Amino acid sequence: MSSLVKVRNLTKYYGAFPALKGISFDVEQGKIVGLLGPNGCGKTTTIKILAGIINQYTGEAEIGGHKPGVESKKIISYLPEKTYLSDWMKARDAVDFFNDFYSDFDRNKAMEMLERFQLTPNMQIKAMSKGMQEKMQLVLVMSRNAALYLLDEPLGGVDPATRGGILDIILNNYTENSSLLLSTHLIYDVERIFDSVIMMGFGEIFLADTVDNIRHNTGKSVDEYFREVFRC
Repeated sequence: MSSLVKVRNLTKYYGAFPALKGISFDVEQGKIVGLLGPNGCGKTTTIKILAGIINQYTGEAEIGGHKPGVESKKIISYLPEKTYLSDWMKARDAVDFFNDFYSDFDRNKAMEMLERFQLTPNMQIKAMSKGMQEKMQLVLVMSRNAALYLLDEPLGGVDPATRGGILDIILNNYTENSSLLLSTHLIYDVERIFDSVIMMGFGEIFLADTVDNIRHNTGKSVDEYFREVFRC
């Protein structure tokens, strides 16, 4: 199977601090890949580079044959770690904005997901809790027919009871030909959806393998193995 994402020797410094130390990995087309690691390990920096948000780095990154930039952004649907929606917006306004801005946006799908999340179209962003805002953003991101979905900690502000529903929505709303790269440190809740994982720590990749191989070779779940590696 061909690789949709190719990263080679990617290096990023913030001042003298090395956030990424020459990492390399692939994301195959049609696969869900977990980008796993403790806070501060370089996950968000990696995703921001792929999303075209950070452009000061060395090494190479390609998405669908394009370097991060104008062309790659057309095929990427990106969920940032922090909320970016304007407070004045209502849920309906955010849906209309994405519908106008992205040609691959499915408005009907977005409205259906709003109903499932119990987010009313007239609810204002500023009246939503952090968890509700994260659900709102996920609705917008997963309503695009993108080649690559980049989800940065989509479960971070969501209560455990809601995580299963969010994972189901992710699974049910990305196409089989798309790829999905999801960063998280909440591995126990989410490992069931991964085809493979990339484990990061201190700006380096410790392991990149399929979930089946990890379980077979270690006799442990991904979460158990992660805790053993990082002593957490």
